[in-house]
Amino acid sequence: MNGLHVMIGVVMEMIKMSKYYSIKNLITAAPAAKYYLVYGERSNGKTYSVLEYGIERYLKGEGQLAVIRRWRDDIKGQFGSVLFDNHVGNHVVEDLSEGKYNTIVYSRGMWYLALADESGKITKDETPFAYAFAISSSEHYKSLSYPNITTALFDEFLTRGMYLPDEFVMFANLISTIVRDRDNLKIFLCGNTVNQYCPYFREMGLTRIKAQKPGTIDIYKYGETKLQIAVEYAASSGRSSKKSDVYFAFDNPQLKMITEGAWEMAIYPHLPERYDNNQIIFEFFIIFDGDTLHCEMIEGKNQPFIYVHRKTTPIRDDRNDWVYSEQTIARPNWRRNIMKETDQVSQAFRTFYNNSWIFYQDNEIGEIMRNYISTC
Repeated sequence: MNGLHVMIGVVMEMIKMSKYYSIKNLITAAPAAKYYLVYGERSNGKTYSVLEYGIERYLKGEGQLAVIRRWRDDIKGQFGSVLFDNHVGNHVVEDLSEGKYNTIVYSRGMWYLALADESGKITKDETPFAYAFAISSSEHYKSLSYPNITTALFDEFLTRGMYLPDEFVMFANLISTIVRDRDNLKIFLCGNTVNQYCPYFREMGLTRIKAQKPGTIDIYKYGETKLQIAVEYAASSGRSSKKSDVYFAFDNPQLKMITEGAWEMAIYPHLPERYDNNQIIFEFFIIFDGDTLHCEMIEGKNQPFIYVHRKTTPIRDDRNDWVYSEQTIARPNWRRNIMKETDQVSQAFRTFYNNSWIFYQDNEIGEIMRNYISTC
């Protein structure tokens, strides 16, 4: 174990010395991992590095690359034709292929290495080195075979928008279609620090994400299985500032995700007035992603409102207190989906929510509630 920590420490020093992110440091820290998750500030080179790694593996005869996005629309339009533009412009393709190729051509969901001569004539490789996949269309790939794909990149797996219903299962099915009965596929998930409450974290059992510090690598192992997942919270690029930071110098904490790699956090309304216990009309609890929210309906001076704060102790009477949870509990006082249930408490909550009569202890509590409602 001590040797592992020393190795990771050396790797992280290498990262600090580099201007842009390199995925090879994470692979060196956990060569046996099947999944590699890396998240951090925007535009620090995460996606670029994995794509370069995929090109390099193909040119070494080590297999093809799968580029995965969430929605079908994500792989339409200009996406394919511009994805590798920086690798072409920075002569990565030319250097890695020792001059055999100098450009990349995209056609019908596939990328090909190609050579463009001085007259502009393009001669492309006969075999694609990469394929595009959309999780939302995963059913369409089941009858196809991809025996030579050994590297997969799911880009922008973190979102503040909507995840697909049962997305993790759909993602797993897509990976199953690609890998079939092989075990030589390395899977990379890259994302910006836009949302700590991600279904992939829960489904994969990545319980230490919220406590992970920038510039660290955490390795998860799963009992006696050979499964390992290596997770990196990528350090800031090492530059004291980027030229583009001038565009995001506003007093808004959400923008620190762009400039510093901090988790994006919106600004939520805080408690508007003091209250005492005799003003509490009703109280209920929401359990989501390991956190418990204590919600109190308050008879305010001018308007009823709901105040949401942390519950740091166990629910005292979970057989009678009103509880919302992702788990299905066979009790009359437990519910799952506050945005769809027909009981009076749920209906009242939706009225308060739609009229912006909900206030929060702090912005983190607001984020938990936002993600719970998004899940609903």
